[in-house]
Amino acid sequence: MLPNLNIFMCILILLLHHCAADLCNWTGSGFAAGVDSRIVLQVQLRCTEGSVRWIYPGQALRVVLEPNLSSSQRTTVCIKPSTSFRGASLFIERAGELELLVTEAGRPKQQVFCFTADGPHRPVIYLQSRPQNDGPWSRRTMGFRYELLGNRTAGPNVGHSVLQASCRPCNDTELLMAICNSDFVVRGFINSVSHNSERQMSLVEVSAARVYWQRSAVFEQQAAASGSPRSIPSWRGHIHTLLQCHVKPGDGEFLFTGSEHFGEAWLGCAPRYKDFLSVYQTAWAARRNSCDFPLD
Repeated sequence: MLPNLNIFMCILILLLHHCAADLCNWTGSGFAAGVDSRIVLQVQLRCTEGSVRWIYPGQALRVVLEPNLSSSQRTTVCIKPSTSFRGASLFIERAGELELLVTEAGRPKQQVFCFTADGPHRPVIYLQSRPQNDGPWSRRTMGFRYELLGNRTAGPNVGHSVLQASCRPCNDTELLMAICNSDFVVRGFINSVSHNSERQMSLVEVSAARVYWQRSAVFEQQAAASGSPRSIPSWRGHIHTLLQCHVKPGDGEFLFTGSEHFGEAWLGCAPRYKDFLSVYQTAWAARRNSCDFPLD
């Protein structure tokens, strides 16, 4: 009877201590689901960003995100499925109902998906795995990275990628809001544009003379050559945008704004700098500017 008791104790340990977790990240096993397919693992994470890694995925995994964002009326949640994400679907839970966010089929690699959680309800991610033909104990790993952004404007609708924003130029109101609310605002020039059909995105290489602000180190300062005038761009970075927007290199100086997701910059409004100056100065004279912006 001792072997059976050992098996029982191992199962009990798996059910009670099925993960290695901190407040931000979770790594766990779905091994217990091989004993009882009705098991839904419950995970609670308390950070605004982190990751989930599920080894031997079982039937389902329910992840509750509950960081301290009580001051935010709206919270944008962004999810980036892992490269090994296959044989599963991601849902968001609203009022006890599941809404499909992403499936494996037709998903461009490394795509980011966002949704908005309103009011006091905690964002809940539901990951459902389907059986594979390679056996119940084959070593599969799936998961995702997440980030929560408080006090943001609403993100894309459920089931839409963060890539699926409008390609049209920003109007004056959107531009004036963008310089106040964006994760990054930089002034500079387009060096080159490259395209990636697999990820359905374009990558814009930017040389910036001025970084007004950035949430993380997306733009890195370059060492100035000896004797170079200050007007020569001293910052360099890359901005992602939608492939279907057909971005091309353009002459002249631009004001780039946008959001940052998982260490990547994504393009928002990008007017020519002289056009931005005209819009801002007109708004400032009429006291319609949303915030003060340094003009130099």
